[in-house]
Amino acid sequence: MIFEAVSICPICSSEQFKPFLVTRDYSISKTDFTLQECSTCKFVITSPRPDYNTISLYYLSTNYISHTSKGNNLIDRLYLIARAYTLRWKYRIVRKHKPGGFILDFGCGTGAFLQYMKKRNWIIAGIEPSETAREQACTNTGTNIFSTLSQVQKQFDVITLWHVLEHVHDLNKKIKDLKSHLEKDGILLIAVPNHNSLDSKKYGSYWAGYDVPRHLWHFSKQDMTKLLAKEGFEIMDTVPMKLDSLYVSLLSEGYKHPKKSGLMRFIKGILTGIKSNLAARGTGQYSSIIYIAKQV
Repeated sequence: MIFEAVSICPICSSEQFKPFLVTRDYSISKTDFTLQECSTCKFVITSPRPDYNTISLYYLSTNYISHTSKGNNLIDRLYLIARAYTLRWKYRIVRKHKPGGFILDFGCGTGAFLQYMKKRNWIIAGIEPSETAREQACTNTGTNIFSTLSQVQKQFDVITLWHVLEHVHDLNKKIKDLKSHLEKDGILLIAVPNHNSLDSKKYGSYWAGYDVPRHLWHFSKQDMTKLLAKEGFEIMDTVPMKLDSLYVSLLSEGYKHPKKSGLMRFIKGILTGIKSNLAARGTGQYSSIIYIAKQV
């Protein structure tokens, strides 16, 4: 295993960092990782982290739910039920800004979103680095799914990243590359966790939204605004992902109180998720947020 430290902040180019939090990979390796905060712009990163060639080992588990279509426990099954429900919701968000055309889902997993869009007459393309998930996505969509963006030779009206940007190593380059594949009037949709949410503050190092080391970057609304502006994008709108606070709080409750009864963890997790959403009505600090951006 090769670990590397981040030496330059991808948002402000500062080379000064300070410890922010020590948290754990609760789902796979059970090892601790350190989060560092940029001393200048406050962007939070996982550093050191596994390098690009070895981090795949932290995805090799049936517990990694976004790479499978089967739930192994109650929380996973709830996730899959919620994912089915949100497909129509995501479609409506896209359709609000673009009625149709070519769409690329970057990090498409097993292809559920692309499959849904294809049935609604969108021309689809997908990228998924995981071989297992990619094979299933090809089957589900009836479309060849690419492993890297460099294999794609066209431009799109819409590019989506549903909880993907926090996983990429080459953050600035990836956004530049995505921009080069976007039509001039195209839109970029990026969904990421928000570590300034109430559920994050409550659970601290146990917050499932950190999901180290798979999550390399930990965004706030301010971070995303600055990062996208740096790469030539303007945020048009934001949309809260309210179900995420429930799912993340359920996981976090299990991480923090593994010896409590499953029913108690379930009740407390759901209540925390509800409280987080209620608090965010006034602050805008939802557990996860979709950023809808256009080129400046």
